[in-house]
Amino acid sequence: MLPRLPVYLLISLPVLLVQGSTTTSSKKSSAAPASPPPRPPPPLGDPSWALGLRLYQALRSDSSSVNTLFSPLLVASSLGALSGGSAGTTASQLQDLLKTPTPFKAGVQAGEHLSVALKSFAEANVTAFHLHTSSAVFSKQAPPVSKAFEKDGQARFRLQHQPLGKGDSKADLKQLHGWAKAGLGGLEGAPLEAEIQAKAGALILANALRFKGLWEREFGEDNTDRRTFLGKKYTKVMMMHRAGLYRHHEDIENMVQVLEAPLWGGKASLVLLLPFHVENLARLDKLLTLELLSKWLEKTNITSVAISLPKANITSTISLQKQLIALGLTDAWDQKVADFSGVADKSKGKLHLGGVLHWAFLELAAQAGKGEADLEEENIEKPKLFYADHPFIIFVRDNATGALLLMGALDHAEGEALHDEL
Repeated sequence: MLPRLPVYLLISLPVLLVQGSTTTSSKKSSAAPASPPPRPPPPLGDPSWALGLRLYQALRSDSSSVNTLFSPLLVASSLGALSGGSAGTTASQLQDLLKTPTPFKAGVQAGEHLSVALKSFAEANVTAFHLHTSSAVFSKQAPPVSKAFEKDGQARFRLQHQPLGKGDSKADLKQLHGWAKAGLGGLEGAPLEAEIQAKAGALILANALRFKGLWEREFGEDNTDRRTFLGKKYTKVMMMHRAGLYRHHEDIENMVQVLEAPLWGGKASLVLLLPFHVENLARLDKLLTLELLSKWLEKTNITSVAISLPKANITSTISLQKQLIALGLTDAWDQKVADFSGVADKSKGKLHLGGVLHWAFLELAAQAGKGEADLEEENIEKPKLFYADHPFIIFVRDNATGALLLMGALDHAEGEALHDEL
């Protein structure tokens, strides 16, 4: 069993300050947009949200977890591809991971929805964000992988097949790191600290994702200052700020703000959950359900909001074996029990899942899309304050399909340490 691997955070931050709680745009438009853009489909029936939330809470059950980050869409898609090459209880356990409380759409299967979502994100790349992704299944001294499985995995789920070399665990680790670096667009990801013990017949699922969102409206770089981030350690960081019109909701009972900030062209958006008060995220992590998230997002309304955010680079490398076993995926890891007969012919008893590895990198920067100058000026009056100087939860979702590309939490911001608190 692969051990849980640590998560690393790199942060450099620029920010703007609110000039009082009644900041107003220097150039007012005649009015706010007459008709707000349509809401994306809710999380409730989406397999990427369903799996993402369960994995997130499994990861966060470890009290040492800091700055979690992963792609529910990539993990769900890769598991969906693998389920297509499995049979028996192995297949049913993989399919159960993608089940949702309610059907997404009549007649639409989870795999079909995930495939459409992957295509939607690929088409929005460069315009709404800069995105590098790669997904692969590595096989170690295994029976030949069938051409039909390779073709279907690539066409529907962008999952490539790569054989691991005949070398030892160090050689396997070197090959996986090289693949992850290419998948991250040349960025050196956080290392896997444990050796990869891939036995003969092992299949290793791997995902790599690098994401930089391009805001619909820029956070100005000229008004940044250093502030204290009240995380697991109090640190001095840089913050970026702007006032504008955003979807926003305050849940008084649960003491949390919900903010949705669109990326360029409205094709995707960031959703942020910020507790009212300075606290760690344990309470909010346990509170999250698909029903509650759907309710919060439905209740958001366009209003004036003054936002302050850390400008952050977050990078993580994790193994998901422990968490997937806890969620019911048990047979796939046992070569005597696992049935991947659709991956390779006559492979029953010869193939098993040896690991699910994930590299992720998220950049929160000030940059907007190229067409920002063409946008109508906003009328900002008496903005609500969304001041993210303490831990918060991050989602990146596709607005066409509603799929969840990224989910994470910022618990700690690197900077000059002041003293420990949370």
